[in-house]
Amino acid sequence: MTTPPLDLGFIGLGIMGAPMAGHLAAAGHRLFVHTRSAVRPEVRNAGATVCASAKEVTQRAAIVFLMLPDTPDVERVLFGPDGVAEGLSTGKTVVDMSSISPIETKNFAQRINALGCDYLDAPVSGGEVGAKAGTLTIMVGGPASAFDRVKPLFELMGKNITLIGGNGDGQTTKVANQIIVALTIAAVSEALVFASKAGADPAKVRQALMGGFASSRILEVHGERMIKRTFNPGFRIALHQKDLSLALSGARAMGVALPQTAGVAQLMQVCAAHGLDQLDHSALVRAVELMSRQEVSGD
Repeated sequence: MTTPPLDLGFIGLGIMGAPMAGHLAAAGHRLFVHTRSAVRPEVRNAGATVCASAKEVTQRAAIVFLMLPDTPDVERVLFGPDGVAEGLSTGKTVVDMSSISPIETKNFAQRINALGCDYLDAPVSGGEVGAKAGTLTIMVGGPASAFDRVKPLFELMGKNITLIGGNGDGQTTKVANQIIVALTIAAVSEALVFASKAGADPAKVRQALMGGFASSRILEVHGERMIKRTFNPGFRIALHQKDLSLALSGARAMGVALPQTAGVAQLMQVCAAHGLDQLDHSALVRAVELMSRQEVSGD
């Protein structure tokens, strides 16, 4: 490892958080963790110390990472009873790798800064596959000095790591990412449903398109999931719905039009209305299939 062992905290050990924390521990860092669910065996086996609260994690760690579902969860963990803020002392660093509101992120950063500590917003893209492989894209907002200090740790979890600008800019970049991902999943969904309804083999259609201008990582990975019907969650529709809500609320506040994003948000709501929102976001194809009465894998 390129840095000496550090005392690190990690709060939130779900589908994404557990493998991310595992990379930090595997690199030899002392890891203190807290999560509302049971701590996964791979995290325990890596030598992590399980703490009773976010406060205890923060008291024992110099840098504390958060990987939580939504803005209210981050606020509760940061500023609620026995939260991160209660365990902070001057000079520590808080790194929020969740995907939450850019506006609230700026507020959270100011409150942490007032306690004499640095704050980085560092949402990620790459899903469960990227988290396990340590190949996440990490989009960072915050002071350059804090980014430089934490970057060797980011490099244990990701490959494409960019300091975008000040606090909130990382979250803004993630929202932009989620717009592109959602629209591309919708495009792949419509293309494969169209091809299947026309009588073409969707697997061969996808194979052909992978060699042309329509090729994309989403066509490669999510297109395969649509054809093979493997919708076990790497990134749930419900979480992507949350991200598009952030995009649309931000757009309203800024007077920006996002018509295609609004349309995809409605497709996700179709999935939710049919009880499909806990599936992987590649299952967005189910909304198009339901409206078209045609499955991608069907005749």
